[in-house]
Amino acid sequence: MVAMPAASQDDATLDTFPRLLLHHARVRGNRPAMREKDLGIWQSWTWEQVADEVAAMACGLAELGFKRGDRLAIIGDNRPRLYWAMIAAQSLGGIPVPLYQDAVAQEMVFVLQDADIHIAIVEDQEQVDKLLEVREQCPSLKHILYDDPRGLRHYTQTYLHGLDEVLAMGRIHNRNQPDFLGQEIALGKTDDVSVILYTSGTTGKPKGVCQTHAAFISSGKGGIAIDGLNDNDDILSYLPMAWVGDHLFSLAQAMTAGFTVNCPESAETVMIDLREIGPSYYFAPPRVFENLLTQVMIRMEDAGRIKRSMFHYFMKVAKRCGAEILARHSVPFVDRLLYALGDLLVFGPLRNVLGMSRIRVAYTAGAAIGPDLFRFYRSIGINLKQLYGQTETCAFVCVQPDDEVKLDSVGKPTPGVEIRIAENGEILVKGPALMKEYYRRPDATAESIDAAGFFHTGDAGFLDEQGHLKIIDRAKDVGRLAGGAMFAPNYIENKLKFFPHIKEAVCFGHDRDMVCAFINIDMGAVGNWAERRGLAYSGYVDLAGKVEVIELIRECIEQVNVELASDVRMADTQIRRFLVLHKELDPDDDELTRTRKVRRGFIAEKYGVLIDALYTGKQSQFIETEVKFEDGRRGKVSADLSIRDVAARGQAS
Repeated sequence: MVAMPAASQDDATLDTFPRLLLHHARVRGNRPAMREKDLGIWQSWTWEQVADEVAAMACGLAELGFKRGDRLAIIGDNRPRLYWAMIAAQSLGGIPVPLYQDAVAQEMVFVLQDADIHIAIVEDQEQVDKLLEVREQCPSLKHILYDDPRGLRHYTQTYLHGLDEVLAMGRIHNRNQPDFLGQEIALGKTDDVSVILYTSGTTGKPKGVCQTHAAFISSGKGGIAIDGLNDNDDILSYLPMAWVGDHLFSLAQAMTAGFTVNCPESAETVMIDLREIGPSYYFAPPRVFENLLTQVMIRMEDAGRIKRSMFHYFMKVAKRCGAEILARHSVPFVDRLLYALGDLLVFGPLRNVLGMSRIRVAYTAGAAIGPDLFRFYRSIGINLKQLYGQTETCAFVCVQPDDEVKLDSVGKPTPGVEIRIAENGEILVKGPALMKEYYRRPDATAESIDAAGFFHTGDAGFLDEQGHLKIIDRAKDVGRLAGGAMFAPNYIENKLKFFPHIKEAVCFGHDRDMVCAFINIDMGAVGNWAERRGLAYSGYVDLAGKVEVIELIRECIEQVNVELASDVRMADTQIRRFLVLHKELDPDDDELTRTRKVRRGFIAEKYGVLIDALYTGKQSQFIETEVKFEDGRRGKVSADLSIRDVAARGQAS
């Protein structure tokens, strides 16, 4: 065991994450802090054990020369030791810099160079190989530490170290210098930078967002107060550690509330692990909720006729009154009775299958969620709410209180946050969770934070009569059709992605006379649909080009047009033409960010020939596109894409 630093007057303030960790080790030392599933078995660490491991890791890093102000790269899936590495770096006055684990080696070079990384802690052989591939481009990188030693036995580079070796070094260091770590933690200040999170870079190179201990602790405490979180709660941490949402929920809130963080065995076992843990607190971006809904719909299509009919009948009941019952609104007795029966036969078992039986609070953020998708989850009894924020605001600007959930808003400003709407509709934010600066980018910092201290979010929206914030779209993406109608592409795309057969959509229309769309089919959902109809196909390109599949997508778009026609503001932006892309939009091909946000400008340039074909009345267009494979190879995929017209629906009066 490593001797933990003794309590001090500084510790009582609990204003940095290392001091919070020491606090939990003292007051709930035997309670579970983290769990990880390994080889099918859940391993558990108490708060006291976590503090011991963090102390050993911090001292081991000090032995390797890590010091105050240094940046520590962290790369891998959600693993306890990688979370501990963040606090170990902070204990020494250093700054953790998590990178997206699915990024290819060349994508990592910019962050490694920009943050001037000397030491990197990675998960396994895959991540080690990436760093070895680009190490010559990153001369400052002196040490690479790895958690999982499998496959690395014959690697002989002297700068490679297993974490077990580093922890052993740290324990010796701690015995020889028992006061060292306590002194380092005491030197920490609440306004020190606690983490650098890089933006997704939708419009250029990513920027390093410097957030302080004070900012993230404020955000953590805010969420705890709003939702009544406590040390009995559980969360499943499976989203990228480089994403601000995971940092807020799995580190900031866990470290302030003292609840348990659970790490799944792998990306493939997340749903199984979710059901086993049964978390009380859950967070996912809209794409995860979209994928879960797609899986549900696929299973229902494969179910027997009676089960399928029962599902659809009670889902109509849920759509009619489920969200109102969850919000404790007045509902007719018959509907309440039918819903109770539906909960017994359909909704309860469905929540169990989704691993959401114990959830008290679920959040979604990171992108706009369609009202239809949002209503679906609330209608089956899951307390899904939206929050709003950016990396620059610790993802904590607006939250929906339990008794004020609106399908078309992201909630009210959190305590201490002030929101203004600029003349052009852009949302401006000021509050305690605002970033300190962009790392080494004073120009970008000055451009984003004005003289009054307001951060310019880049989102367009407005505050309604009750003070709820409603997001229209990214400010730069909101445009006008040639006829003057407002065009908000993300709003339309979210409606399209509610359908399980549509995985991604990109709409065009600014300065044009109509709206056209690119569609990515969902391979799983459409493949299942095709197999049940005896429709043979050889792969994605073949399936996407089938006449039957294109007709299926056209029917989905027609339903969206009906909904758009009922909205006076959006009636003129119905989709008039579309095509189904021959390949999936992919972060590896630079078409999406690592958080799966569409890079509109890049796509418009890359697929300009397809956009021209949509707007010049062509019925088909040949295209050949270069793609990158996971192993680094490049290839080409080509197809003759069919272009279809879609009828506009009658507009609301």
